[in-house]
Amino acid sequence: MNEGARRSTVTVRIAGEEHVLRSSADPEYTRACAAFLDERIREIRELSGLVEGHRAVILAALAMTDRYFEAQEEVDRLRKEVASRSTNLARRIEEELGG
Repeated sequence: MNEGARRSTVTVRIAGEEHVLRSSADPEYTRACAAFLDERIREIRELSGLVEGHRAVILAALAMTDRYFEAQEEVDRLRKEVASRSTNLARRIEEELGG
């Protein structure tokens, strides 16, 4: 978070519990993050029949972490591909201009 940014207080509901969060993020963004987490927890509970809240939260966090790691791998792959294509394009341009 940005140290100099103005912090706001946002009340959200996650897994049936109300939480007051202080964040420098836009309040609507914070609410959207909380709603996303709440929905993942609800999905886990529905799919697994879990009653224990903390277990559903852990499984939701693990599922979200998995998605994050997959997205990071895709971003890394795309960065490498863009770098390779840029290098190849620059080489072709140099060849055309120089030769």
